[in-house]
Amino acid sequence: MKVWLAENPRVTMHFTPTSRSWLNMVEIFFGIITKQAIRRGSFHSLDGLEATISAYIASYNTRATPFIWTKAAEYLIGKINRKRIINTGQLVRRIGHDQPAPLPVSRPNRRTRIQRRARQRYGADVA
Repeated sequence: MKVWLAENPRVTMHFTPTSRSWLNMVEIFFGIITKQAIRRGSFHSLDGLEATISAYIASYNTRATPFIWTKAAEYLIGKINRKRIINTGQLVRRIGHDQPAPLPVSRPNRRTRIQRRARQRYGADVA
């Protein structure tokens, strides 16, 4: 592969994490076309299905607009870093401070809240 890449300098390799793959965008589009065109129709032949898909794609392309980011890159990167810290349980020291950064307070999940309410209403023997 390295030899082929050296012979074809116009082709460059980029690392793409599986969670951020172009394939995710394809899956999202298939979900959209399924919900908006295919599930609503009744098809008696493959030609009818193909015609519906082609018409949907043509209309989708005419109304397509570029995606406009609503959050700044710094905000998103900070959010990713905070999530990574929470998921790994690491304490990170703030720059210029000797104390570890406080861990964010997490809310109990829905199941925990329901169990807590049941215990309050019906007693401690409810799981």
